[in-house]
Amino acid sequence: MSKLTLDKLESWLWDSANILRGSIDSSDFKNYIFGLLFIKRANDVYEEEVKNIMQLEGVSREEAENEPFIKLPREAQWSELKKATENIGTVLDKAFASIERENSLYLEGVLTTTKFGDKDRLSDEVLQRLIRHFNLHSLSNSDLFTPDILGSAYEYLIKQFADDAGKKGGEFYSPQGVVKTIVRLIKPQPKNKIYDPTCGSGGMLIESAKYIAQLPDGKVGNNINVSLYGQEKNVGTWAIGKMNMILHNFVEADLRKGDTLTNPQHLENDSLMLFDRVIANPPFSQDAWWGTIEANREVQLDKNGREKKLSPNYNKEVIDRHGRFRYGIPPRSYADLAFLQHMIASLKQDGKAGVILPHGTLFRGGAEGAIRERLIKEDLIEGIVGLPSALFYNTGIPASIWIINKCKPSHLKNHIIIIDASREYKENSSQNTLEEEHISNIVQTYDQYLSDNILQSEAPIKYSRLVDFVQIADFNYNLNISRYIDTHQQSESIDLRDVISKIKALETEEKLIDAKLSNYLTELGI
Repeated sequence: MSKLTLDKLESWLWDSANILRGSIDSSDFKNYIFGLLFIKRANDVYEEEVKNIMQLEGVSREEAENEPFIKLPREAQWSELKKATENIGTVLDKAFASIERENSLYLEGVLTTTKFGDKDRLSDEVLQRLIRHFNLHSLSNSDLFTPDILGSAYEYLIKQFADDAGKKGGEFYSPQGVVKTIVRLIKPQPKNKIYDPTCGSGGMLIESAKYIAQLPDGKVGNNINVSLYGQEKNVGTWAIGKMNMILHNFVEADLRKGDTLTNPQHLENDSLMLFDRVIANPPFSQDAWWGTIEANREVQLDKNGREKKLSPNYNKEVIDRHGRFRYGIPPRSYADLAFLQHMIASLKQDGKAGVILPHGTLFRGGAEGAIRERLIKEDLIEGIVGLPSALFYNTGIPASIWIINKCKPSHLKNHIIIIDASREYKENSSQNTLEEEHISNIVQTYDQYLSDNILQSEAPIKYSRLVDFVQIADFNYNLNISRYIDTHQQSESIDLRDVISKIKALETEEKLIDAKLSNYLTELGI
């Protein structure tokens, strides 16, 4: 039997989503498909390992079943699941619970976030079709073209589900071109501890690891020489991230649940853990972001006797025991610079961070303007890259990449690299994309400034500039890219005399045509 290639695997997995159409909302497809994919993969690898152990060590199946890394109880084995003909959802829920129980160190709370037993959502008929469909192919290592392709297929599904779910897809998936750009700008290195405080399904962490794998000493044996950490507020998305890590062989990746702003989970001796690289795409302009205040808002009666919740004063009421907001408390309506300050506080002194933020963070005034001024004066911002519009699922507005460096090269002190990449994209019907040529242009330009290998006179002033703090101060610490780079396209010069001459020639030609037409009509007696 031929091995399963990536194209065939992707097509087969995507067909499973078509079985669900009409039963549940497309934004929920991922939760069910990923669960079944995970249990089928776990079963096939488990069976493969048990058979190999029996053959190599000459032991019984019962003895061999204690050896595989992922333990699979009898009720969770595929041969048992295939037998179910009624209450299939309940059978699956029990199977997932048993896997978690036997592998609690890595899988606790991961597989039971999705409930299959609700017959109002998924009938026995639909679940039986799904199980039959997943039974078509083996996902054991020996039956895949390479074991790595399952991780690639998982990434493909994440993107397809994000496309299918439209705006809702942005909650768990960042476009691949943007992720690659930011990873190549912050350049993670072997042995790094890398952290994403809003990790979604883990794509930024995995892309960082892939980057490291290509470097000298990037691998130790078959393992990539990196430690991955993340936190995610949405429990369903966190579960997808955990499965994503395991299918990419990052079993020990430390992904945790919870609100990073109000309850950061990665601590050492009750202080924030520090990382070599921090990378994130937080939700754009999240409002009411300090949950402990929002949950206890005071209520008063308005003049009509109706209850009205009072808006809290964040500047007075936000108290962070980790001291992250030393540059100022962001306004209630915009969490962007709260996430940025959390990232800065989580960064080692020689570390580097990259974060995607909406364009408004570059120029909004008030509390955000004051925070931005302090960040600039502390010389923490190494670079700003303005991105094209319509790159993201959850908004059509343009965004920007902020690069934070606590230890900037000497030639960049009191300067910020600014790149206008707003025209670096491939236009598509529903969403623009960054292709390899666009990513390369951005990264190569940025790297020239990093290496002190470009003079300001040589820089493409309609694309990039190294801006000093004097000029930034003159603009009141506004980092709006159009203030520093001429983003306007130069119009073609028009020779009015030439235009008038052409118009007169056309008028003369029109008169001749009219005269000819009149003669023809006369000859025809019309």
